[in-house]
Amino acid sequence: MPELERLRATRIVAKPAALDAVAWREDLLVLRIAPDEIMLLGPADWHDQIEEKDSYAIIEQDDGFVGVWLNEVESDFLATACEWELPKERPAFAQGAVAGIPGKLYFDHIAGQILIIVPAPYAADLQERLP
Repeated sequence: MPELERLRATRIVAKPAALDAVAWREDLLVLRIAPDEIMLLGPADWHDQIEEKDSYAIIEQDDGFVGVWLNEVESDFLATACEWELPKERPAFAQGAVAGIPGKLYFDHIAGQILIIVPAPYAADLQERLP
């Protein structure tokens, strides 16, 4: 059974044009939560790029999420755990209930890996429902 890990994320709220203009590094996982909001997973040493494009940007560390990577075999449970249609193209990002828990899904284009992200208070509930 895969184990959930605490995620070190950075949340950014800024003008959509400012977020679009940043040349994100390849070692960052950039998840567009809303037109004006991004959740970043990875090193947080690029603040200047955001602030020079939007001086009113809000940039905050957010350690309130846990995540788990599933492989193709383990991810089969998503077909029944999600009451919504999963994206078919990769990479993709989606948000919705996963086994009745509010979550975010990142579908990687490499080897069929899927990252499930949930708020930390739901960690035990998700762990119980994972295959």
